[in-house]
Amino acid sequence: MAPCPGHPAPGDAQGIGGAAGGKIRVDKWLWHARFFKTRSLAAKVVTGGHLRVNGVKVTKASFAVGPGDTLTFAQAREVRVIRVAAVGTRRGPAPEAQGLYTDLTPPPGDKIPPAPRYEGKGRPGRKERRNADLSLRRALE
Repeated sequence: MAPCPGHPAPGDAQGIGGAAGGKIRVDKWLWHARFFKTRSLAAKVVTGGHLRVNGVKVTKASFAVGPGDTLTFAQAREVRVIRVAAVGTRRGPAPEAQGLYTDLTPPPGDKIPPAPRYEGKGRPGRKERRNADLSLRRALE
């Protein structure tokens, strides 16, 4: 029986935390790289179907990733595109975590500015309505 792509063969030992150049669970890697505060939050994103590995939707937190894999997921109203550079052995400090990946996220485009407000156009506010009502009453008296 052939193993599923991205999963280790039944006899392969991964070692604790993954070996250099080896494979590691995707939820664990996202936690090591400090994209999520807890491993359970990372697992929730993966099992919710919000993660793609090399363009394929992944729904199992146990999916194995290694160097060269590209991860795409949403984080804080932004879509992140990340290439795995290394497999970490621990959840270290931020500079160490930043060495685990290459950020391929495109720079934010031009944000659409809010619609400009023109005086006398659009729906009147409370003060403008009151002034219009007063002027209408005075005109009728």
